Amino acid sequence: MRYIVLLFISFIYLQADAHIFVYHRFAEVKHPTTSTSLEELKKEFEYFKTHNYKVVPIEKIISKVKHKETIPDNWIALTIDDAYKSFYTNGLKIFKQYHYPFSLYVYVEATNRHFKDFMSWKELKEASKYGTINLHSYSHPHLTNISKEQIIKDTQKSIEIFTKKMGFKPTIYAYPYGEYNSKVQNALKVFNFDAILNQSIGSINKNTNLQNIPRIALVGEVNIKHKLRYNSFDIQWIEPLQYPKDGILKSVKAKVNPKYKKLKLYVTGLGWKDIKVKNGIIDEILNFNLVKSRTRIMLGQDVFTISTKILIKGR
Repeated sequence: MRYIVLLFISFIYLQADAHIFVYHRFAEVKHPTTSTSLEELKKEFEYFKTHNYKVVPIEKIISKVKHKETIPDNWIALTIDDAYKSFYTNGLKIFKQYHYPFSLYVYVEATNRHFKDFMSWKELKEASKYGTINLHSYSHPHLTNISKEQIIKDTQKSIEIFTKKMGFKPTIYAYPYGEYNSKVQNALKVFNFDAILNQSIGSINKNTNLQNIPRIALVGEVNIKHKLRYNSFDIQWIEPLQYPKDGILKSVKAKVNPKYKKLKLYVTGLGWKDIKVKNGIIDEILNFNLVKSRTRIMLGQDVFTISTKILIKGR
């Protein structure tokens, strides 16, 4: 009986997806909402180590997705946004201690203009010995609030400066604030990035959209076991595709596998609710006044097996 139970647990585990996590600051007590203490970082790394997770360069995961190959369920990639100096002075030594690779995304203007809290180009080159360095825009704008032409100009400027300073061209882009909409996605297509990263809750498998890769934020104290439970849920979103102009989320429409009769829906400000599925179609009438300019919608089999959509109020 024990063998059957273990076999069942193993089967569930093997169905899980790979995960990409994102950090920002390290051991900066003045910024608790974006910082991770070194004690917490070590605790998370110890969990990865003792539970047989393998931290790999994000490029390995991207390559698997590109070639539609199954990604090992125990793979993890670690990313760092903004290139705060506290990564270099505080966090990097822990990554080196565990021999964990990382992918760091540079807020180019901050580095190029020597903003106090950010890494220098020299420090970025030193860090590149242990991980890969990529792009997080030039001016770190709210991309949904600027024009397509401004998005292209900002991105082009960041690529030119980055390439000149680092000696190579960036191949991966991380959305500033994790914010995007169809306008932003269309603007960035001209740069042919190998991958673009968001900051939506979720996991990654061979069917993940390379231009919209989910990452789970790790800040403050987190339940890493809880974070690793997230799996992808296959869905075709129909509505909404963008933040409604009148601020009213009238309905949520999507296509899923017809085998599902009930699913769970989450909307920021509304919380979770059970919804019905008819012949693979979700058509849930809400008429809900959105309470925030950044709204998260999640649909899934349960609260961990989900597909996430972020709606950003923009101009």
